[in-house]
Amino acid sequence: MTKKRIIDIASLVAGSFIFALAINLFVIPNDLGEGGVTGITIIFYYLFAWSPSLLNLIMNAFLLVIGYKFLDKTTTIYTIIVVALNSLFLHLTHDWRIDSNELIVNAIFGGIFSGVGIGIIVRSGGTTAGTVILARLANKFLDWNVSYALLFFDLIVACSSFFIIGAERLMLTIIMLYIATKVMEFIIEGLNPKKAVTIISKNHAQIAEQVTKVMDRGVTVLTGYGYYTKDAKEVLYIVISKQEVSMLKKIVKAEDKDAFLTIHDVRDVFGEGFVDISK
Repeated sequence: MTKKRIIDIASLVAGSFIFALAINLFVIPNDLGEGGVTGITIIFYYLFAWSPSLLNLIMNAFLLVIGYKFLDKTTTIYTIIVVALNSLFLHLTHDWRIDSNELIVNAIFGGIFSGVGIGIIVRSGGTTAGTVILARLANKFLDWNVSYALLFFDLIVACSSFFIIGAERLMLTIIMLYIATKVMEFIIEGLNPKKAVTIISKNHAQIAEQVTKVMDRGVTVLTGYGYYTKDAKEVLYIVISKQEVSMLKKIVKAEDKDAFLTIHDVRDVFGEGFVDISK
């Protein structure tokens, strides 16, 4: 096994364990709902006391049979591992409890644990099956953000638990799912978001020189023209960290206060000066 594969599997184990803790420490003891297949298993647990771990294994195995053709080989293998680990850890931690009666606190930490667990799993290339498979498919074919696609599908399941857990706990469940989404997004997209900046200025050469000299960042010059005037324009394209935006604005303002500047969020940046694309 390669070093990366070992790290991936270790991450899948950690993510599955943390997600199981979210369910058994914070969700079930406080009669909260959940999204996806896990949410459905919790509904059946509340109604009939059926084992969430066993039902999770059965339902996700069924969904994998249906959806495996839409996933690549590695993702499919990782997902099978995660489904087995989730069921195992849900069973092993079934009786674990934390002495806390504050619903809002439990909802917050349930969201944090759930988001961290699923985030680690997705970042490592796996899924928890169920609605995560749907979210990955929505990302692949519709270019939806994985975390928000998951929130969409999870909310459908969570809202169906209204007649079992009641309005107050449903509202807390929605808060928990939103927190899980933001935490998962943070885990998946990394700790250091980048910004892509496009600059159109008559003093583009001076701005590019200052960015290179002061900020030690590369600058790409694109050739374009104004559609109405047909005048040729040099367009600067720069990728920087969030913390460097203020410095770049000062440079642009000093060289050309009439410059046209747009700033975009960038999720992944690979290449020289950033992350090696082979990692």
